Amino acid sequence: MGRLQKILIPFLGLVLAFWFYSARDTFKPEMLRGKRVIVTGASTGIGEQLAYHLARMGAHVLVTVVRRCLELGAASARFISGTMEDTAFAQRVVREAQTSLGGLDMLILNHVGASYFGFFDGDVEHVRKLLEINFLSYVAMTTSALPMLKESEGSIVVVSSMAGKVGFPFTVPYSATKFALDGFFSSLRQEFTIQSINVSITLCILGFIDTERAVRAAAEVLRERPAPRDECALEILKGAALRRRELYYRYSSTRLPLLLRDCAAELLDYLVRSRYRLPAAPGAARPPH
Repeated sequence: MGRLQKILIPFLGLVLAFWFYSARDTFKPEMLRGKRVIVTGASTGIGEQLAYHLARMGAHVLVTVVRRCLELGAASARFISGTMEDTAFAQRVVREAQTSLGGLDMLILNHVGASYFGFFDGDVEHVRKLLEINFLSYVAMTTSALPMLKESEGSIVVVSSMAGKVGFPFTVPYSATKFALDGFFSSLRQEFTIQSINVSITLCILGFIDTERAVRAAAEVLRERPAPRDECALEILKGAALRRRELYYRYSSTRLPLLLRDCAAELLDYLVRSRYRLPAAPGAARPPH
């Protein structure tokens, strides 16, 4: 009994401490009121919902869905068009924030290049192009935005995927770009800490979300039901406002399976494969994110 108490009492203390400090991190929409925010990939899917939520909260947004954002109550909304495949355009987006918003408080990187859903076909050129859109443009925008974010002590929000934490079949090029994001931004966070740079980085690990492209590409292959994109977008903004290190959505299908990664990797691989109806039906569309 004495040994059991020695184990249970510290454990109970840890649980209470976790509950206490977690309870203090309460999200309030006012946290984002008046914030100057760039949202990439905002024409559809999760990015569109992010822009709409920010508009309702009274933020200043630089996106691609201006009219609807203004209708929802955005403090201001501005539009800039182009392709994220061009790193010069990515840098131009940031310059526009300086010109039209007078600075930047939050950079939300959400855009994704189209990729196929099926077995890797050996197309190295496709991998290279996807890296330019899904990775290098993120680096270019972050580099350009960093002076403004340092000044405002702002936030970088990186919308990623479970495919960047665990090897997923049928999304090889896409997964490669998401693993690259994890490596770059996790290392950058370390350097910020060493240099006492007060800019937060929130890495968002998402499962299967009900965006049109994701559902079209994978709904018939994946056994699970997609999570709602509007709820997903709201959770991303909560994590960003609270400056969390990582956000998992949905928690049960993302964070919990990752607990097996170090202690039971083969079991995790099996569970990942069991999510699919085999053989996979290939289709040239964006994989789930």
